[in-house]
Amino acid sequence: MQSGLYVSLSSQIALERRLTTIADNMANVNTTGFRATEVKFDEMLGETGNKINAKVAYVSQGNDYLSGDSGELEHTGNMLDFAIKGDAWFSVDTPAGKVLTKDGRFTMKENGELVSVRGYPVLDAGGAPITLSKAAGEPKVGADGLIYQDGKQVGSLGLFEADISKGYLRYENSGIMTTEQPRAVTDRFNVGVQQGYLENSNVNAMREITQLIEVNRAFESMTSLSKDSEASFSEAIKTLGGSR
Repeated sequence: MQSGLYVSLSSQIALERRLTTIADNMANVNTTGFRATEVKFDEMLGETGNKINAKVAYVSQGNDYLSGDSGELEHTGNMLDFAIKGDAWFSVDTPAGKVLTKDGRFTMKENGELVSVRGYPVLDAGGAPITLSKAAGEPKVGADGLIYQDGKQVGSLGLFEADISKGYLRYENSGIMTTEQPRAVTDRFNVGVQQGYLENSNVNAMREITQLIEVNRAFESMTSLSKDSEASFSEAIKTLGGSR
């Protein structure tokens, strides 16, 4: 009978974790470049310890992963707004180190340095900060990320990729820091830059609300199961103890 309590408890822990990710996703439904967090749960088998040595299935706490769906592209017309077509990221230099981001809201400082919306230097494919000329006017950027001013190439936007499944940490909403060292994307026909566009959050608000309702119902069901198992266990103790 204790197995039922353990199964219920493992399910509640897993559901609580999913609830946390849903809340985070909903909080970032309007965050530019945000990628939703999903959770994968695995089944774990444990021994009951009785004579038949039956298996009991528990739920793991789950492993987070980022949704690979792209967000909707929004046309802004701003020459310093950029979106990435395909599976790649921009890279910015932060106090915590190099961070990958889908947020392409860039600006140019007085010295010509291209920075993110939070003021972090935007990096080129070689990992160096990009510096443009304020006097040369607004830059033009091709699909390959090459930056032109006055008809001359003056730099390039770095596009990077990394195996996020090997581990990552969130950094300021839309940014991520990966366990694996990011690699510059080169000669990829299915990856490119679109100037004057931004990628919106890929969070599907209606789906998240639906999942929130399902998680709450499942949590209530597991709570009811725990109470029933505990009641049955108490009755068994009373019976075996001869208190009836």
